[in-house]
Amino acid sequence: MPDGERPTVEAAVVDDIDDVTDLWVALAAGQRRHGSTLLAAQNRATVREWVARSVVTGELLVAREADGDPVGFVGFALDREGYERDCVRGTVSNLFVIPDRRGEGIGADLLDAAEGELAAAGAERVALEALADNERARAFYAERGYDLHRVELTKSLPDSAADEPDDGPAGEFD
Repeated sequence: MPDGERPTVEAAVVDDIDDVTDLWVALAAGQRRHGSTLLAAQNRATVREWVARSVVTGELLVAREADGDPVGFVGFALDREGYERDCVRGTVSNLFVIPDRRGEGIGADLLDAAEGELAAAGAERVALEALADNERARAFYAERGYDLHRVELTKSLPDSAADEPDDGPAGEFD
């Protein structure tokens, strides 16, 4: 740790929007090695809107160094899908800690704080997603009491144009 102090976890503010957007881009770029299909930099504008909206709604926390620099963040919200459920569900999204600060408990602090905010808002259960290939993230969440609930299956489809035999221009032998 730079100053020997653990970062504080607090609500994100307007001045955090660009920094958190940059951190999300780093998160998305890193997730590509685990099979994510999200493009990092190409989604900057969309993510910046999410970050700004989350700052306004109070659904974004940052882990902040004593000098004010964020080293991690987490988003959270009550589930607003519109489906009737037998319990109030919250979701945690985009938990990220910069790589050189991982293993210090910052991610656990962020997750605990998000869970606390969700519980205070009435959530009885929390859901989150992790990429199947990201064993470190899955182990972290399992250690924090998260169990598998739903499994998403994906399949790559062949590119129909690339899979057709190249017999030359149409009508060549007609």
